[in-house]
Amino acid sequence: MRPVIPYVTAALLFGLGVYGVLRRRNAVLVLMSVELMLNAVNLILVTADTTARAVLPHSGQVFALFVIVLAAAEIGVGLAIVLQLYRLRATVAVDDVALTESPDPVGGREPAVGDSEAVR
Repeated sequence: MRPVIPYVTAALLFGLGVYGVLRRRNAVLVLMSVELMLNAVNLILVTADTTARAVLPHSGQVFALFVIVLAAAEIGVGLAIVLQLYRLRATVAVDDVALTESPDPVGGREPAVGDSEAVR
């Protein structure tokens, strides 16, 4: 088997995933692009396992299995965050997400749970 074809395919998939992460505004499409990049890495791991004679047999396939498990966990957490974002903001646009909390415009602060001044 010629390993050039799977390596070029994986490079194209990874490049398409990077483009999707950098250019997309929708959080769901960003997660799909990350999944595309992880699948490209899986293709590289399996191709390298079949073409190169490693000390440990089937080590690339085992690493690919770990990447699949990692991708499943990433999608579970990522979709939970996206759903919560949609519930709070009614949009899943990545540009509309504030990374820091904005200060209260009135200047007051909300009382903390164990705050002694809040009881008075």
